[in-house]
Amino acid sequence: MKICVLIPTYNEAQTIASIVKQIRSQNLDILVIDDGSSDNTYQIARDSGAFVLKNEQNQGKGISLIKGFDYILKNNFDAVITMDGDGQHLPDEIPSFMRLALSSDSGIIIGNRMLTRKNMPFVRVLTNKVMSWFISKVSKQKIPDTQCGFRLIKKEVLEKLLLNTSKYETESEILIKASRLGFKIESLPIKSIYIGKKSHINPFIDTLRFLNFILRDVFC
Repeated sequence: MKICVLIPTYNEAQTIASIVKQIRSQNLDILVIDDGSSDNTYQIARDSGAFVLKNEQNQGKGISLIKGFDYILKNNFDAVITMDGDGQHLPDEIPSFMRLALSSDSGIIIGNRMLTRKNMPFVRVLTNKVMSWFISKVSKQKIPDTQCGFRLIKKEVLEKLLLNTSKYETESEILIKASRLGFKIESLPIKSIYIGKKSHINPFIDTLRFLNFILRDVFC
């Protein structure tokens, strides 16, 4: 299976080099999307061995994912593994996604941090539980951790997805629309890593964006 690891980044100069080097040691292709960082994320990622595309201005995680998906399809990869560039996802868990993908008919394999959430902030736990319950209901299949960005998506899913969002709600849109297209979504237990960095997510604004997406694309 030909895999590309896609890492959307925004001001991740402190962590991106280590992540890229660990992935490169597994002989995998890496695409980093630098979403208008004000630090030297772009240069560090490129010097560490990743292929890097840069948005001149910050456009949102969803735009970076869509840009990355287009690259994956144009370069004939069989699947993409998306992960964050802040150190919350462990590169040494990538082989677990790949092994499961080879034996599973699921279109998406998504990480599940909720079994080992010891260090996860309470607000994040609560948000994940509520969102996962709701998206599971809409998707009509059980997805324990819908907010996890560490996931493998097969090419056949990417080829059919038409995404309309641009920020953090894009990850939820992917799950809902893939489900509606008939693809199975499977969960894989992963470790929950929290290192005290401030999240780029704005709980109020991003919740409003999600509600707008739900009203516009799910219930219309």
